[in-house]
Amino acid sequence: MLSKRSSAGIALAAAALAALTGCSTTSSAATTDSSGSASASGDWSTATSASSNGGMDALVKAADKEGQLNVITLPPSWANYGKIIAGFEKKYPGITINSANPNGSSADEVSAAKSQKGQSTAPDVFDIGTAVLSQNLDLVAPYKVANWADIPTADKAADGGWYYDYTGLMSIGYDSSVIKTAPKSMKSLLGSAYKGKVAIKGDPTQANEAASAVYLAALENGGSAKDIQPGIDYFGKLKAAGNMLNVLPTQATVNSGETPVVVQWSYNNLAWGPAGGSAGNPNWKTVIPKGTALGSYYNQAINVDAPHPAAARLWEEYIYSPKVQNLYLASGAYPATLAAMEKNGTVDKAVLAKVGDAPKSLVQLSSTEAATAATLLTSKWSSTVR
Repeated sequence: MLSKRSSAGIALAAAALAALTGCSTTSSAATTDSSGSASASGDWSTATSASSNGGMDALVKAADKEGQLNVITLPPSWANYGKIIAGFEKKYPGITINSANPNGSSADEVSAAKSQKGQSTAPDVFDIGTAVLSQNLDLVAPYKVANWADIPTADKAADGGWYYDYTGLMSIGYDSSVIKTAPKSMKSLLGSAYKGKVAIKGDPTQANEAASAVYLAALENGGSAKDIQPGIDYFGKLKAAGNMLNVLPTQATVNSGETPVVVQWSYNNLAWGPAGGSAGNPNWKTVIPKGTALGSYYNQAINVDAPHPAAARLWEEYIYSPKVQNLYLASGAYPATLAAMEKNGTVDKAVLAKVGDAPKSLVQLSSTEAATAATLLTSKWSSTVR
């Protein structure tokens, strides 16, 4: 069934997005965490919370000793990850972050975890789409951050295996110096004005952001979260019309004019426009198609075979701190703990006023629907979109 998130009106969110484009310690003895699982002191690879293994001071000390953290597929412009990574290294100067394959996909994260298992270069943590995650739950280690209660129950695994971090809205970015009339919907992109101009973020069978473009097209063309076939059919038509580009869009391809139209998350389109400063395209604008808004929370998770297990857990504690959740918000991505931050007063009110409230009716696929959609994409995408 369709899953919806609640807060304020979608019109306010769309308008705001458009405007943006113009510690405690415990004993070192083994303890039992909130889920009832025991964790041996000193072994952070099995720790299910900081409090179960000596507390935050012990975690920081162990992470400093490891001295490294491996992240993957985190472009600096994506949801403010450039500032987030820099902030972590400033807060914990003894830990160096190694950022691999920044333009990769969720499937690339899984591939790296499997192929580099047992190696020091394997990813420690994942920022991963739901469909790919649901097929690889054996790769994640349960862990509950200190403010676990601030993450809504529906937005996390009961055992701490995964937890939502942020979402945006699926949007259309376009170069206004090339496209003179703003597109209003995915259907607009079938027109002759878009011949050889439309790109999505990779292969929908591998990347959640690309798959979400298909989901949005499905919703616009009579489909649903349970039936994404109309979205696949839409892209077949887009390809047949000669409008679809077989190019992975990046800030560089947008700036060069190679990809004048990109369907991707709102926070990425925003970052590639004037909000990107000197690195952005001053003519890049963002449109949230009218009608049902489509979102998809990405998931944080720890690699069960993380080569730096303490640093991995410290990263998650950092990610769910109000400071970093507010950095997500500043990029136009709505963080998982937003409702709790509004309630306890830790949300940056100036940032929230600028970005706009989270949409009232944000549709996203459930884990079951995402898994079903992934299966259909695997069997139908290549034969439809040749």
